[in-house]
Parts: sequence; structure tokens; C-alpha cells
Amino acid sequence: MTEHTIAAGAYAPEANANAHLEDLTPEGRVNDPVHLKTEILAKLAYSVGKDPISANSNDWLTATILVVRDHIVDRWMATTRDNYRAEKKRVYYLSLEFLIGRLMRDAMNNLDLTSGIKEALAELNVDIDFIRELEPDAALGNGGLGRLAACFMESMATVGVPAYGYGIRYDHGLFRQAIEDGAQMEYPEEWLSFGNPWEFQRKESSYSIGFGGTVEVTKDWDGATTSTWKPAENVMAIAYDTPVVGWRGEKVNTLRLWRARSTVPIKLDLFNSGDHLGALSESNRAESISRVLYPADSSSSGQELRLRQEFFFTSASVQDILRRHLQQYNTLDNLADKVSMQLNDTHPALAVAELMRVLVDHHNMKWDEAWAITNGVISYTNHTLLPEALETWPVNLIERMLPRHMQIIYAINARLLEHVKAAGMDDGTISAVSLIGEQGSRHVRMGNLAFVGAHKVNGVAGLHSYLMKQTVFKELHSVFPDRITNKTNGVTPRRWLMEANPALTALLRETIGDGFMDDTEKLKDLIPFAQDPVFRAKFAEVKQSNKARLAQLIHDRVGVKVDPTAMFDVQVKRIHEYKRQLLNILETIALYNEIRANPHKNWVPRVKVFAGKAAASYWQAKSIIHLINDVGSVVNNDPSVRDLLKVVFIPNYNVSAAEIIMPGADLSEQISTAGLEASGTGNMKFGLNGALTIGTLDGANVEMLEHVGAANIKIFGMTAQEVEALRIKGYSSREVIEATPALKEVLEGIAGGTFSPNDQHRYQGLVDMMWNSDHFLVAADFQAYWNAQREMDVLWHNQDAWQTQAILNTANMGWFSSDRTIREYAEEIWNVPTN
Repeated sequence: MTEHTIAAGAYAPEANANAHLEDLTPEGRVNDPVHLKTEILAKLAYSVGKDPISANSNDWLTATILVVRDHIVDRWMATTRDNYRAEKKRVYYLSLEFLIGRLMRDAMNNLDLTSGIKEALAELNVDIDFIRELEPDAALGNGGLGRLAACFMESMATVGVPAYGYGIRYDHGLFRQAIEDGAQMEYPEEWLSFGNPWEFQRKESSYSIGFGGTVEVTKDWDGATTSTWKPAENVMAIAYDTPVVGWRGEKVNTLRLWRARSTVPIKLDLFNSGDHLGALSESNRAESISRVLYPADSSSSGQELRLRQEFFFTSASVQDILRRHLQQYNTLDNLADKVSMQLNDTHPALAVAELMRVLVDHHNMKWDEAWAITNGVISYTNHTLLPEALETWPVNLIERMLPRHMQIIYAINARLLEHVKAAGMDDGTISAVSLIGEQGSRHVRMGNLAFVGAHKVNGVAGLHSYLMKQTVFKELHSVFPDRITNKTNGVTPRRWLMEANPALTALLRETIGDGFMDDTEKLKDLIPFAQDPVFRAKFAEVKQSNKARLAQLIHDRVGVKVDPTAMFDVQVKRIHEYKRQLLNILETIALYNEIRANPHKNWVPRVKVFAGKAAASYWQAKSIIHLINDVGSVVNNDPSVRDLLKVVFIPNYNVSAAEIIMPGADLSEQISTAGLEASGTGNMKFGLNGALTIGTLDGANVEMLEHVGAANIKIFGMTAQEVEALRIKGYSSREVIEATPALKEVLEGIAGGTFSPNDQHRYQGLVDMMWNSDHFLVAADFQAYWNAQREMDVLWHNQDAWQTQAILNTANMGWFSSDRTIREYAEEIWNVPTN
């Protein structure tokens, strides 16, 4: 395009559709407001079809996104051509979740377009901050696993790893959470109501995914057998691509999400006969696969749908990977040299069987050759130490839905057990490593399948990786002692510092320069300023402004006014018993009791902030949410507390809410039962934004302790080793509660209906669990947690000391960048170079 064309106001990217690709470069566009304004108007007219006079806010949002997308596409095509020409090895990241959130601010920041577009829109009388809030959150994930996948995609582009992310394009994603009378209610998340201007539908990239049917075995001329799967049902997987731009816009990777469609959209004969619902039954069955993230699996039909989802996206991804590879190289012999497939948790574990099926059945490879390739291609990230969280599927369900894959799993297992027996392992080890669990009904252990099929298996924090070898994969580790490695998680500093906390970013740039923006380890240059009273005051001022923003969010979402000068004590994450939101709310009730009993004590004003979603069928977690809200209703309306304590639960926690919550927190709650949290990434986001951590020695808290120093983090409670020793010894929660008067009083109050006067027995199940089992050791750690919280009270009264520690947390969090994590994956697992 020429300067003359732009000046004449005729610039529209569509006009360049026939330009030679070699001339389409990132330097082909100009980022100044004048040109950006022209681009926005062109998009508004020719893509949205609106005149500026009649355009509404969503029209302006769409036009702006399309302009940003055009700037990304230039770099996307350049990156793709470079990868093909250089024959670079590609990484394929398979994840059932990608919690990407809103994309516009992220993309503008990485392309250095923010100021130019803001000015261009201002000249058009459009408020960028207003329209940015209209962009829906893509709720394609539940929590840390999905947000990690999103961070990794951005970091892979940033450090120059050629990558595709593969997942499902859910129509509704995870449910929209509402709180009604204190209880969680689930509603569809309508993130696609106005379409998705970021994506490109790729109708040419569609694949048939089979289910059910039979396996036919034929003999070849040389006596060898060939297996052919004849599915009874086929569903089409349609690709939708979203470009993911890295920092400075130098590289762009692809997030490819699959949408399920029927091969027969409507049965016209049934429709014309009057059976209008029956005519759509096949289409509805197919489309249900990509309708909702994590459908409840408490029923057999729910289990089947979950398995269909996992195989659907895994099979489509494997087919797409092999198609792309063969298109470029015309051979599969070098597949392991050019392809690395990372399984994010066990959800895509069927990739092991699916890749073997395609190689053996479709490409006529011998088993050993196919297995060597499969093992060389696949690596697996484990995210849990909870045995019940390692997926298993009934053998009869897989045999019915995926008969050929069940045969392959049996064959893999037979060879594995032969190897184990030959090595002289005992029966206990043989039983533990088997891909087939025999306890109760026979089931396939997806964690074992992923472990055996991968050449590397990684945990996501040092302690987690160590405990994998001691617990869930102890026996497999003894068989494959070099397979487990550690890759401690990280978060992208672009979204979680530069975008979420622009005021702190500006202060850091003013104080230590811009170096940290390209290398977060340079945040250490901030350390000397922790002792500077002037800087501490500026740092505290930034925090206060962020707290005011969080206070506004709380008022808007919950209707509760909170004091921004109070300590904001925050626990936001998926609601689960092992994460121990229950411990937090029980200590909150004990604090409430103490404030009422000793009203003239020098209490620290606190705002207890909770947020997170409970799985729709997880009764205990939903009961904890209800308790938090009931406690808030009582505490927040008790005049005797004098606003010294507020309890709020922010509904529908998502990425956009987190971007406001993380910078506004003073105290970060990371209080899981030691040995059960794989890593955590919220702990890193809070620390990066200058919150102090109160937590157990669990997950990545261990590395945080090492990096920020024991003086700047509050660790309490039992260690993982002490937890294990207590379980072996035998634990009586009743004895502990009887010996802890404050906790006993709390439980008696809950059981007596103090917080649920209209339903006195509402929390009987929670209270009985505490007295009789307390599997997650809430009572055992209660007193230590109470004591640690009172130490934080003392520290809060000394704001110079508090701000010093907060600054040192920010300064020492640079190591927890997802760029560092990805470089470690690239070097030690994927064998791909980085920039």
C-alpha cells in the first residue's frame, strides 16, 4: 500500500487481497493514529457494514479488533513462511482448556498499538476503555491448567518456538456462575453471542472422527494381519484458528480449536414426515461434543460425553499434525525429529493410542517402529497428585466407543508388563504400572497410558515432581527412572504485570528502566529501592489505586462497600477441598467471634475476598461457597463489627476479574494441604503485583520461598512429609477440635444455624466431615493458620515493613515467567531452539 492510498482514505486491507505474499511484511503497516483511524473506519464500513453515525459500541469494538487482527496476520504469515522454509520443528500443545480471556488489550500491547489506537478512537469519539470492557471473556477453561496453557501459547510465540495449540471451540465454555440466595447457580456462558472476530474458520481443515463400530482383521499375502476400524458413527471436526502474537510482535503462533458438526445436518425425510425433533437428533448429538466444557460426569451419559470430547479433539489434532507433516516432508520417518506433541494433563492421553492406530493401520508401519515414533513425539505434563483426579475410564465404555483403541491399549499394556516381568519386578509393581486397573470394575488408567507413551513426563513445581516419584507414579518411575523431569510453571508478565497493572509498570520503568519488559529477571534491579522511603510511598500509592479499582468491582458485583485502606486478604481459585477455602472461612468466623468478644483491641481492618467456581456436581465445594456467602451476609450487616471485617464472594471469576483482583490484593492465600497442590500460578501473579503470601509449603510456594526469601513470605502448617507421617500414624480430627476451643466454637456456631437461621442443618454435612474425617487436615492446620494471620496483623501495623516486603516480592518474581518455563521445555523436552 502507498502513502497516497492511505491519505486518500481508500485504505482497506481487503484491497490488498491479491498482493504478493512476499511483499506482505510486518513493516507494511504504520502504527500512527492517523493511519490507524483510517483502518478502523475502513473496517467499520467494509467488514462491519456500518456508517460511523449509526455504529454502536459493539460495532466499534469489532472494527478495532479487525484492525489489530490485520496487524497480527501480517506477522502470522511471515512467521509461518519462515517456519516452513527453515523446516523448523513444531510443538503441538494439546489441552482441553485454553483460558485465554479477552484478547484485544493483550494483542495491542504486544504489537505496541495501544497508544496509537487509543488516540485514533478518541478522535472518533470512541472510549477505548469502554469498548474494551465489552469484549467477552473466552471462558474456554476452568482454572490454572487452562490459564497456564494460554500463558504458554503467548510465551512460545515470544521466545520463538513454532507452535500450535489444539483444543475445543466450546459454544458456551465453562458455565457462567451466579450466586442466588448464597448458592452457586450455573448458566450458559454466551461468549459467542456477537461472533468472534479474532478467529478464522478453516473449512478445508476438517476431519472425520469415528465412534463405536467394529474392527475387521484381514490377512495380507505375507501372513501379516491388518486391522481396519469401521466406526458406526462419524462426526466432523471443523478448525477455527486464532493467531497468538508474542511480545514485540516478532512471532505469531496458532491456536486451533475444533468445533463438532454432524455429517448429516438434518434428516429431511424425517423432517418432511413431521418428526422435526427426530430430524435433528443426529446433528444435536454431534454438536453436543463442543457445546460445553466439562459436562457433569456423574451419570453414564455424562461420562460418555466427556470421553467423546477428549477423543474428538485428540483425533482431529493427530490427523491435522500428520497431514501437515506429510504435506511438507512426504514421509513419516522423520516425525519425531520435526514434531513434538505435549499432552497437557490426561485429557489428550488417547493421543498415544490414536497415533499408534494411524501409524500402524493407515500407514502400515510395524509396531516397534510406530511405537518408537510415538514415544519420541509425545511428552506429558502431570497436574495432580490426587489419585482420584488421574482420569480413568471403564474398559467397557472404551471398548464400545473406541474398539480399535482398546485393542491397542491392551497391546501396549501386554508389552509393558512383559518388560516389567523380565526386569524382575514384583507383583505389586506389575499391578501398579498396568494400564488396566482391576480394583472394582476394570478401567483404563489414563495417567499410566500417558506416562508410558511419552518420552518425558514433567511435574509443574519442584515438590510436585519429587512427589510424583514417591506417590502416584512411584512404580512407573522405578521402571523408567529417567522419564520424570520438572518444569516449574510460570505466568506471562505481559498480561499479569504490564496489562493488569499499568500503574506499577510505569513506576518500574521510571525507576529501573525498560529492561525487565524483555527479561523479567531484571526486576531484581528493584531490590535496593525497597529501602527507599520515597519509592515505598510511590509503590504504596499504586497499590492503593489498584485497591480502589478492586473495591469498585466488589461493589458492582456484590453490592458491598469496602474500605480500600483495609487489608485486602484474597483467595481466588477453583473451589476444591484440597485448596482449603474452608480453612480460610473457618478462621474468618473465628476472627469475627474475637472481634465481637474484644471490640476495643487494635484490630486490623480486613476485607476477605473469595472467588472461584465449583464443579457443577461437586456438592462439598458448592456447600463451601454457600457458607462463605452466608458468613458474609451476617458479618457485613453486624454493626458491632464496625466495618473491621468484610467477607465478599465475587461471582463468575474469570481472567478479566483476575486482572483487577491480582493487582489489588495485599495478602495472597495459598493454603492447600501440603503435598496436594501441583504448582499454582495465582501465587505467582499475586507476588508479581506486590502481594505478600500466606501459605503452606506446597506447590510452587516452595520455589517462591527460595526466591523471595523466608523473611518475605509467611509459611505455616505441616509439610508434605509431616502430612504423610500423620496419615500413617492415624489422625483424629475430633481430638484436635476438642483441643482447639476457637475452632470448636466456630463449628458449633455453624451447626447451630448462626449463619443459616432459616435452615439450621444446611451445613451438617460439612460439620460432620470436620469432626469425623477431615481428610484435608483443616483442623490440624487451623491453629498454625490463626497464628500466622495474627503475625500478618502485626506486620500490617508497620506499613514501612509491609511495603518493603511487598516490593521485594515484586523484585524477586522474575524467575516465575512462563518465558523461562517454555525455554526449559524447549531445551530439555522438545529439543527446539529459542531466541
